[in-house]
Parts: sequence; structure tokens; C-alpha cells
Amino acid sequence: MLTLEQANIITTAALAEARKLNLKPISVVVLDHRAATISIQSEDGVSIMRSDIAKAKANGAVQLGMGSRALMNRAEQQAYFVDSINGLADGKIVPVPGGVLIRDASGAILGAVGISGDTSDNDEAAALAGIAASGLTADAG
Repeated sequence: MLTLEQANIITTAALAEARKLNLKPISVVVLDHRAATISIQSEDGVSIMRSDIAKAKANGAVQLGMGSRALMNRAEQQAYFVDSINGLADGKIVPVPGGVLIRDASGAILGAVGISGDTSDNDEAAALAGIAASGLTADAG
């Protein structure tokens, strides 16, 4: 089970990485294995939809069991399938990098982190740093 303490470590480290990389302001969302929200934090100056985008990146990852980079690759190869899945999810999946699965040492999915605010690749870099700081395993796809 992913704890609030772990979610806070992930969030704090992701925000620190974003500042280290001089990214645009970001939103960080951490979901548990059921896609329930544990934590949402947004930096000053972040645009209004970024937390929704971050949550949709994380939601797609945890709901489909693949990081959003893998989901993007799937969308490029099977656009109709991913579009259909997104319809079933009421549009709450954003298939671009920045949604990263959080796994324990055995490989079980504990949840996902989603980040939005900069480029998708930079969002993903901040997510990977956050998960690494928690001692858990990141799976970006």
C-alpha cells in the first residue's frame, strides 16, 4: 500500500527536481493502486488545468497498468483502441509521458504519479526523480 508519507516524499522530490532542472511550474498528483488521490500539489504560477492533466496521466498509467510513455506508444499504433478506452474512462486518460507507475520491490503496482507543466519528457524526469527518492521503483513504460 502506498502511504501518504511516501506520496509526500515523491511529491517533494519531484518538485525539487523540477526546480533543479528549471522547469516551468508543475502540478504533481499521486494516486494509489485504485486510482484514488493521495496527494495533489501545484507550484505557484502553474496554469489552471495542469493538475487535471497530471491526474489523467497518472490515472491512465494505474488503470491500464502501463506508464504513460508506453500508453503513448500504444496510442500511436492503435489510436482507435486508446480513444475507445479514453471514452470508457470519461476522458480521464492523457496518453503522453509524465504518468509513471510506482512499484514495490516485488513489482506490484502501488500507484502512479502524474506531472504536468513542462514538456512531457521533463514532466516524466521529475516523476522519476520523485519515485527514486522514495526508494520505490518507477515504471514509465
